[in-house]
Amino acid sequence: MQELGKEDGIEYDFGGDEVANTLHAHRVSQFLQDKYSPEHALAALSFLYEQYFSQREHPSSASTLVTACLAAGLSQHDADALVHDEGNYLRQMKAAIQEQAGNGVDSVPYVVFEGKRRKFTLVGAKSGEEYGKVLGQVVKEAG
Repeated sequence: MQELGKEDGIEYDFGGDEVANTLHAHRVSQFLQDKYSPEHALAALSFLYEQYFSQREHPSSASTLVTACLAAGLSQHDADALVHDEGNYLRQMKAAIQEQAGNGVDSVPYVVFEGKRRKFTLVGAKSGEEYGKVLGQVVKEAG
């Protein structure tokens, strides 16, 4: 993963001691995607990834999540309300986790491309080249 990051100018720092539960980070990002837009979720996720993978910050701490919401464009009031109400969107997030567990998903990233005749699944950190190959195959089979 460090090699993939270097290709994109990302310096990963895996020296942290804490393994974190990311349920609330997922809850917040899914809420942003569903209630605001995919762009809001992407802005928050980009911030969270930077904080966790490069700065050793806890991805589900209230301060990290509030700042991620601010990076996504939410007001301080809306960010605080979302993050501190830990029940907000929790039921939906747990239902989505259960659904994916039923589909056999047990790790992330887990990306599924819907082809014309079949699905293509990539699990784990992959290079842009690997994604390109799969997308090329989807296009080839669609023609």
